[in-house]
Amino acid sequence: MKTAMVWGAGGGIGQALVRRLSKEDWTVIALTRRPADLTSLTPHILEADVASAYSVETAVLAAAQIVTEVDLWLYTAGDITLAKTEDLSAADWQRIINANLSGAFLATHYSLPLLASEAHLIYLGAINERLRLPGLGAYAAAKAGLEAFAEALSKEERQRKVLVVRPAAVETPLWEKVPLKLPKAALSPASLAEQILQAYQAGHQGKLDL
Repeated sequence: MKTAMVWGAGGGIGQALVRRLSKEDWTVIALTRRPADLTSLTPHILEADVASAYSVETAVLAAAQIVTEVDLWLYTAGDITLAKTEDLSAADWQRIINANLSGAFLATHYSLPLLASEAHLIYLGAINERLRLPGLGAYAAAKAGLEAFAEALSKEERQRKVLVVRPAAVETPLWEKVPLKLPKAALSPASLAEQILQAYQAGHQGKLDL
């Protein structure tokens, strides 16, 4: 039986991935700040705040009591805000960087010893070139940084596959945080989850625009 670890499992995309993997009889470890949201999806739910090194390390140690190794590792945590640089508080900047970039590092750093030798790591990115708009500096910077981090990681972990999936738009509650109109062609979380798993099965690595 294959095992998966989903960080940010309480979000719309994270939940869709947990649901899809569980239906295919994967052993799924779901990590989220809100464990109560996932009780119907998987028995293996761990509380984790990706902004806290201690919380992430503790969660990984708990995961190691459930599985001996992880085949598919996914980082779907994220956050967004819309504010021009002059108006953006330092706390909000750090919150966006923590969720989209620093959290990815912490989750990766502490998870690596638990990953199978040929594990596949998948990060949820964004087509950041399109996001360099007034008010989205923190989010665009974080997603661009995530891609750079993943590329360096892929050169360090050559036996493992590293992929950044870059969806154009996904219909999740994240859109409620910004006064932007959801594109008509936006993907549903379930559709994106399906495409991510297809990318995993095809062995994609590097970057993949969806």
